[in-house]
Amino acid sequence: MAPAATKPPAPVNCKLLLIGNSSVGKSSLLLRFSDEQWLPEDESSATIGVDFRVHKMDVKGKKVKLSIWDTAGQERFRTITSSYYRGAQGIILVYDVSNRESFDALPRWYSELETYVNDKVVKILVGNKVDKEFSRQVPTSEAEAFATRMNSLFVETSAKTSVGVKEAFTEVVERIMDIPELWDSAPGVGAAGKGKASSGQMPGGNVNLNDENEEGGGGGCSC
Repeated sequence: MAPAATKPPAPVNCKLLLIGNSSVGKSSLLLRFSDEQWLPEDESSATIGVDFRVHKMDVKGKKVKLSIWDTAGQERFRTITSSYYRGAQGIILVYDVSNRESFDALPRWYSELETYVNDKVVKILVGNKVDKEFSRQVPTSEAEAFATRMNSLFVETSAKTSVGVKEAFTEVVERIMDIPELWDSAPGVGAAGKGKASSGQMPGGNVNLNDENEEGGGGGCSC
C-alpha cells in the first residue's frame, strides 16, 4: 500500500490594517502591492468604510496568507473602522510626505492604537508619495525619528513608482513572524489553524482565510 500523502501545512493567517488620513494613498499602496497596479489620483475615489484584499507570500520559510484591510480616513467613518482593529497583528500607518497635515495627525492615530490594540502588535510608519519630492513637506530624518519614538518600523514609498511598497509590507510581516505569540495561538490563525474564528471574527463579512479555494475578498488576490 502506498503511503498516504502528507498534507502540506496550512498557511499562517495574518491580518494587516492600513490607517491614516484621507488621501495619503492607503488604497493606492494596497493596489500596488496586491495587484501591481496604480490608479492616478484623478481617477481614484475615497474609500467608503473598509476595503479588503488577500495576498499570499512566503516569509521566513512559512507560507503566509495576508488579509489586508484598507480603512477610510475621513472622520465620519471613525466609528465604523474602529472595530476592524480587533485581531490585527500589524498596523501600517500612512502619511503623505508632501502633506504636513497628514504627518501632524499621526499622534492621534497612535493614540487610537493605544486604545484598540496591544503593545505587541507590529507597527510600521510609511511615508508615501516620495515621487513628489519637489513638494516634500516632511523631512525623512524627522519622520524616522518620530517612528523610533513610537517604537515603529519606518519606510518611505511611492505607490505610483512602486518604490518601497513591497519592502513595507514584507518588513512588517517578517517582524510579525518573529513574534510567535502574535500568530501562533491567535483564534482562527496560525499554522495549525488553532481555535475557531468566532472569537477572533473579523468584521465586514464571513471571510474564511483557511479555505484554500478562497482567493480574495473585496478586491482579489495576487498569488
